[in-house]
Amino acid sequence: MPTVIIVYCVFVAAASLAGGELPSLIRLTHARMQVFVSLVAGLMLGVGLFHMLPHAAAEVNSLDHVMSWVMGGLLTTFFLIRAFHFHQHGPAESDQVESSIHDHDHDRGHNHAGISATQPSSPHRLSWVGMGLGLSIHTLLDGTAMAASVQADSHLAADSWWLGLGTFLAVLLHKPLDAMSITSLMAIGGWSKGSRQAINVAYSLLCPLGAALFWFGAKWLGGQSQTFVGCALAFSAGVFLCISLSDLLPEVQFHSHDRLKLSAALLLGIVAAWGLRYLEPAHAHQRSGIRAETRD
Repeated sequence: MPTVIIVYCVFVAAASLAGGELPSLIRLTHARMQVFVSLVAGLMLGVGLFHMLPHAAAEVNSLDHVMSWVMGGLLTTFFLIRAFHFHQHGPAESDQVESSIHDHDHDRGHNHAGISATQPSSPHRLSWVGMGLGLSIHTLLDGTAMAASVQADSHLAADSWWLGLGTFLAVLLHKPLDAMSITSLMAIGGWSKGSRQAINVAYSLLCPLGAALFWFGAKWLGGQSQTFVGCALAFSAGVFLCISLSDLLPEVQFHSHDRLKLSAALLLGIVAAWGLRYLEPAHAHQRSGIRAETRD
């Protein structure tokens, strides 16, 4: 694999490890967590729209084909969340469980206080296994997105150190939140610190694994790798859109507190994603015209 992907994987793995240890080191306030979640969600939304979609369209050169893969990524992520209820952010504490359910009963299945409103109230019945399985699949897809972004940008400027920068930053900032969710639920379930650390280490390696599998898969395809990269980017854009909006809608729309602060964090993330394109190689949709398929 190219050096830039290896460097990105090292940083993402370190971020996951750090996120898993955060609940035992510091106490994060609800307000600060919501602001950070909104910021990262805005960044992911911007990266999906400003970076992944244009690059995917340039690789595949068919907008209809790209949008089909975007829908596939969005629906896949949606059903993963529905099946595993894995996308919950924030350190979960046993004394927060009951209050979280009463305070956020509008948010069915997606609660950033740390506990899903659809989960049973007893912390001993909360399962980190389902969350871990869902997040593991999600993390493998994040690794795929990162490697696909790097490979797409390398078609424009192979010697650049800013390849796939937007996707990397979105994954880097999002990964600690996911790792924190797993270790927090394990702590509530009474798992030892050693067990939590072992799971955290295993989880931190999944994103690099996803990147490696994609990279070697693209190399194996040879001449068809450009289409493969474009489809993977479009699918990843759908994943990012679903994840970002599942973060944003409960926080900005349903919460009555801190709306201005959360909205400002959202806009800051989007502006950051837009600005990052000036650090990456020339924008992908400038490479060639995009073909839209038509049917009689």
